[in-house]
Amino acid sequence: MKVNGVSYRSIWFNTDSQTVEIIDQRWLPHEFRVVPLVSRDDFATAIRDMWVRGAPLIGATAAFGMAAEIARDPSDAHIAEAWEVLHETRPTAINLRWALDRMRAHVTPLPLDARAAAAHALALEIADEDVEINAAIGRNGLDLIKKVAAEKPAGDPVKVLTHCNAGWLATVDWGTATSPVYHAVEAGIDMHVWVDETRPRNQGAGLTAWEMNSHGVSHKVIVDNAGGHLIQHGDVDLVIVGTDRTTARGDVCNKIGTYLKALAAYDNDVPFYVALPSPTIDWTVSDGLREIPIEERAGEEVTKVWGKTEAGDVLQVQVTPDGSPAANPAFDVTPARLVTGLITERGVSAASAESLAAMFPEKA
Repeated sequence: MKVNGVSYRSIWFNTDSQTVEIIDQRWLPHEFRVVPLVSRDDFATAIRDMWVRGAPLIGATAAFGMAAEIARDPSDAHIAEAWEVLHETRPTAINLRWALDRMRAHVTPLPLDARAAAAHALALEIADEDVEINAAIGRNGLDLIKKVAAEKPAGDPVKVLTHCNAGWLATVDWGTATSPVYHAVEAGIDMHVWVDETRPRNQGAGLTAWEMNSHGVSHKVIVDNAGGHLIQHGDVDLVIVGTDRTTARGDVCNKIGTYLKALAAYDNDVPFYVALPSPTIDWTVSDGLREIPIEERAGEEVTKVWGKTEAGDVLQVQVTPDGSPAANPAFDVTPARLVTGLITERGVSAASAESLAAMFPEKA
């Protein structure tokens, strides 16, 4: 995607400096910063402290982190240590473990002197694969949007509600939930996106809105609790969200607040779709409510917010009384029964064990 007319991915290998570079998302939407990641601590901090975020991007970052560590020391012991350090950074997104396992399994059968080159090549491959997966999700989601658009009166845009940021900033490129929107805009379909602010951290207001602005997509930022009202009043044609981990039977774990959007959509017969890259399916887990660990993040993400003053200064302010503690579960689980369909790179699947297994028989 483009930033000020320049094409970017969210993570890339700079061949000039021979370093991995990322868009540091902590500073968006007010500042655009690119930073290098060099050491294992750089990669771990970037994932844990959300310089990068979104399950697919976390996986790609972990792959590059493993490649950097293998270049430094290709021994089995060091690979195992790097795996542990990177794996403990974020417990919920399955792409992290998937990428780390894939990197380790790929290089450990090789001679020591062949491991660094193989690891680097695989990290680049994982990043490229993510781009292709998300582009395919966009094409499959476009078919759904075309059907909605065909039933709309002339001049009435297709209205999509999003939650959190499942855009290109959460992946290597294209995004998951936003990919169908971008494809629809490029196909000339009139679109409008309701952007949940997504407290805490405001990834919708800060990141999705920034993406929509950059790409010229009609949108409005709304408070999280406005979604149900808009759905009730017919102002939402379909909901599309992303996922950090999906179970083998179609339960979806995503940013906190997703479950409430699914309930509102279900109660008003509005389609609720989840854009689902296959690496986010955890085939070892069946019951999302009981088996997926929910990350509990620092309370100050709730009690404090970042914003820009009229003078242009970017500051953090406290919004709660001194001494008031905050709970901060980062994710919730939406049961498969509330999900209309899973938009994957291979097509749209029902949220069921049977449908997912039929679509991905080699993985199920």
